[in-house]
Formats: sequence, structure tokens, C-alpha cells
Amino acid sequence: MTRPFIAALSLIALASSSCSAAAGESGGVAAPTAQVTQVKIEDVATFNEPWAMAFLPGSDSALITEKAGKLKFWTPGQASQDVAGVPTVAYGDQGGFGDVVPAPDYAASKMVYLSWVTAGPNDKHGAVIGRAKLEFTPGGPALQGLTIIWNQAPRVTGQGHFSHRIAFSPDGQYLFVSSGERQKFTPAQDLTNNLGKVLRLMPDGSPAPDNPFAGKAGQSPEIWSYGHRNALGLKFDAQGQLWDLEHGPAGGDELNLVRPGVNYGWPLVSNGDHYDGKAIPRHATRPDLAAPAISWNPVIAPGDFIFYTGQLFSGWAGQAIIAGLGTEGLVRVAIDGEKAREVERIALGKRIREVKQGADGALWILEDGERGRLRKLTPAGGIGG
Repeated sequence: MTRPFIAALSLIALASSSCSAAAGESGGVAAPTAQVTQVKIEDVATFNEPWAMAFLPGSDSALITEKAGKLKFWTPGQASQDVAGVPTVAYGDQGGFGDVVPAPDYAASKMVYLSWVTAGPNDKHGAVIGRAKLEFTPGGPALQGLTIIWNQAPRVTGQGHFSHRIAFSPDGQYLFVSSGERQKFTPAQDLTNNLGKVLRLMPDGSPAPDNPFAGKAGQSPEIWSYGHRNALGLKFDAQGQLWDLEHGPAGGDELNLVRPGVNYGWPLVSNGDHYDGKAIPRHATRPDLAAPAISWNPVIAPGDFIFYTGQLFSGWAGQAIIAGLGTEGLVRVAIDGEKAREVERIALGKRIREVKQGADGALWILEDGERGRLRKLTPAGGIGG
């Protein structure tokens, strides 16, 4: 059963929160605004610690990962089904089931890509990516032929900052992966490993042959860019440009335009500081390192994000719509070339882990945590971008 209601931003709260990017710390500075988008919200289904969602091409059905290790097949108006054949995941802290993305040729191949965390000897963990064929059997949906095609390396202790987001290039030729620095800081600057990096792979998981460091002794051929912390969003815009969305430390969440071979600075620079209060040099002190398009201080603690391409929300096309864990709602960001600026926050009262766009332009969000709701957002009067 759906339960529609209307949600709107407080003008006072919006004006104060819109100043979240500090002047001089990033290219985008969010200016106070009186824009308010009212949305109708329908509660559609409930999941246990949902993490990622993907609509299947040509369908209104979706796959949804639950962090503890289940993959759900959901169709509007029907009870969700467990997908059989899923891997065993190392669940705990930030570890567990991660992303799910249909292959670019899903209509023909029925292949889906998934990420999850595995445990190894000596309490060391790492993310992996696998792919499998999604079959609909008499017993229900099932993954067949699941094969691991990529490993986060090296495995290290702890269960944080896996990132493990997946994005295919618009032409479908390349598989991009965000690989977190696993709360170990320095691996992000070490070109011998794949931690703290954005990677460009072939669809079979092998390094793309013309990557920036391919053929260079002692450097990982997987690397596309480096100096990243914990990128929980990885998306291409309508112009075919790749962007990532990263958690900063105590301050300094970032939206970055990702370029090949570029160093994004972590942990050498940040627009936030260490949790113990120790200062980190700001991006402005190192013009040789790439600065974010926009950063937030205080943080928004982002989940995933999308670039909106629909017409249902007037004026939103081309903007980034960010799932806010810390802000408990959506953050709308306008892109101005290589820079960005915050436009609006839509308060939803819950930590939002995932946001997706439906075929009709509606927004679908997943709340974080136990009994996280799948909710559908459509306009309900008010003004847009």
C-alpha cells in the first residue's frame, strides 16, 4: 500500500543550509535561495539496510541490494522476491553487499554486475566485483554463472571505505569502479595499488589497455585517477563526463569532475580536517592537485547521486541530485562547466542511501538502515529549478 503525502522545505532551513560550501575552498559556492520544491511522496516497499538499486532496462522492475547479503527483485505492486545464487558477503560496519548495475547489453545478455565485500586471512577485507546472468526460473529469479572479475588490493584490516561503486561508460566499452582508500590514507597516493582510486576496466574486469599508467613499471594499469578518499557516487553526465561524489573527513565532502591521470589530493589536501582536529592543508594551497567542483563543510555525508535527465521536475535537467545521509534528504546541485553550486535541499527526515530516476522522470529513493523504505517522489506544486 502506498501512502502519499506532501513534503516541502523550510525557507529558513534552506537559506541557512545553502551556504554549505565555504568560499575559496571550492569552485562552487552555494548561495542562499528561497526556492522550494514541494514533492508528493509515496511509500512503496520496505527493505533491510538497502544499499543500491537499479532498474532493469525496458522494465519498471528493479534489483535492490541489502547490505547483509540479499539481492531483491522488485516489481511495482508485487512483493519483492529474493534472488537466488547470490554470493556470501562479509557483513559489518561499512562492509556487505554493495552496488548492482545491469550490463550495457543487458537486453541481449541478461548480465548484471555486483559489488560486495569479502573476508580473507588475518581479518583482512576487500571489495570485489562479479558478474552473472539474471535468469527467471520457475522457482524465481536467480543469478547463474556468478564470477568474480575484480579484486580490491591489497586487502587490509578494518571494514570501512570500500566505495565499490560501478559505472559503465556511455558507449558501454568500459567499466569504471570507485575503490576507497580503506581508511588507510596513504594508499590513495600510491600508484602500485588500486586503493583510493577510480579505475577503468574492460567489461571482463581486465585493465583498459590505454589507461594513464599502463605499461609503466611499478604502477597499476587499472588506475584512471587517484587521490580519492571514499567515493560513494560515480556517474556520467549527459556530456559523457565522469563525476564522483566523496566523503571527506570532518568536513570536505566533494563532488569531482574525474579526469584521467589526475591526482585529487587525498590525504595531502582536503577542505576538511581530521576527526581528531588535526588540520589538513586546503586544496587552495596545492594548485597542482585537482580541486573539487564543490565541497561541503559541514558535510552532507552523501550516498549515491544521479544526473537528472527527465522533464517531470521542471528546470532540473542536467543537475546532480544527491542522496544525503547526513542531511536526511536530497541535495540539488547545478553544474556550471567544471564547477558546481548547491541549489536546494529537500528535507525527508531520514538518511537517504540511494536515489534513482524512473522512466517517467519520477525520483525513487531508498532510506538507509533497517526497514529502509523505497519511496517515489513526484512534483506536487511549488517551483523547480
